[in-house]
Amino acid sequence: MPSFDLVVIGTGTAASTIAGQCRGAGWSVAVVDSLPFGGTCALRGCDPKKVLVGAADAVNWVRAMQERGIDSPGVRIDWPALMHFKRSFTGPVPHQKEQSFEHAGITSLHGRARFSGAAAITVDGASIEARHFAIATGARPASLKIPGEDLVIKSDQFLELEYLPDRVVFIGGGYIAFEFAHVAARAGAQVTVLHRGKRALEGFDSDLVRRLVDKSRALGIDVQLETAVTAVERHGAAFTVRAGAKAFDADLVVHAAGRVPDLDDLDLRAAGVEFGPKGVRVNEYLQSVSNPAVYAAGDAADSGNPALTPVAGYEGRIVAANLLRPNGRKLEKQPIPSVVFTIPPLASVGISEAQAKAARCVLRDTSGWYSSRRVGEDCSGSKVLIDEATDLILGAHLLGPQAEELINVFAVAIRCGLKAADLKEMIFAYPTHGSDLQYML
Repeated sequence: MPSFDLVVIGTGTAASTIAGQCRGAGWSVAVVDSLPFGGTCALRGCDPKKVLVGAADAVNWVRAMQERGIDSPGVRIDWPALMHFKRSFTGPVPHQKEQSFEHAGITSLHGRARFSGAAAITVDGASIEARHFAIATGARPASLKIPGEDLVIKSDQFLELEYLPDRVVFIGGGYIAFEFAHVAARAGAQVTVLHRGKRALEGFDSDLVRRLVDKSRALGIDVQLETAVTAVERHGAAFTVRAGAKAFDADLVVHAAGRVPDLDDLDLRAAGVEFGPKGVRVNEYLQSVSNPAVYAAGDAADSGNPALTPVAGYEGRIVAANLLRPNGRKLEKQPIPSVVFTIPPLASVGISEAQAKAARCVLRDTSGWYSSRRVGEDCSGSKVLIDEATDLILGAHLLGPQAEELINVFAVAIRCGLKAADLKEMIFAYPTHGSDLQYML
């Protein structure tokens, strides 16, 4: 029976970080994955999605600049060509990832891991022992629990479509639904978003979300709130999505209703590893609360952090540090910026207005600002929360061009304890979106 110092289950951002740092310290390490090596972000999430968003953004800009100096009325997305371009990024990843493991001396195992005891797993029937295990299996789409769920494609399948159907319905009202809806709409599809809640994008500022929803509807995206899907039916090559008494016709139905930790078939109980709906239950060192030989990171861990790729990398470093020097590094509370890559993007970091108490709320409509008008964007705004007593920046919420970049400046300001006055006194390069920052405070 093979034996290792560490077996890492998964090959995404967190898993690769843990495996690489522990192998670099001289440990014998194996990685296990039943899917192509590389993880969600590189293959089925952030990176390929941003390729599609980039194309949609380019088309949007040209269209927005019609009659503003740009004359190209026939601009459109060539979906098959865009998919080919996207695969130039994703296609090489599994081989490159496995090759990097091989060069580092990390053993690669293909198959689904299942625990067979506190210190052992099986991979396709083969038994493997280890002193430690790190679970970094990522997340999978949550069950919709409706009739016809098998007719609904997942987000990774959307990213592999050879062609884009005419009518697309997205079930859900979060990141995936709005990001893909904005791409599909600009590629010429008739798009519907069905969300069971009262408001979309519930983790983001309500004022800016309202503006984004209005913008989405102006683009032709039919955003239906308080519309819980109850069934999906097939009618030949088409579908009907039912939501109570309402019915929506579609050529494609996409699951965009949230994700859950991908743990179900690991048989964690066999290893005495406690887990719940949010993942493996861990302590402040990302160590299992019930089996000290097991750690977890990223979407698989119930750490209290959002399920984002940079967080997975950060938590991977925490796990590696605590494996190599037993529990010497705790999770730190720090501002984590988050972005919805719609067009325009919506971004957030720090506390929300609802969480703020003694804070000054500075809300700006920036759609008339030079930086928005220059690129033909009529949907932009900002909200910054500033502590009245200390002048510290507590939170920032941005909607508009380059919001995904500018939010990082606010993240640094919050982490480093900068005051609003400090940013107001900064001399920024001009004209840039960054130079707008001092007027948002």
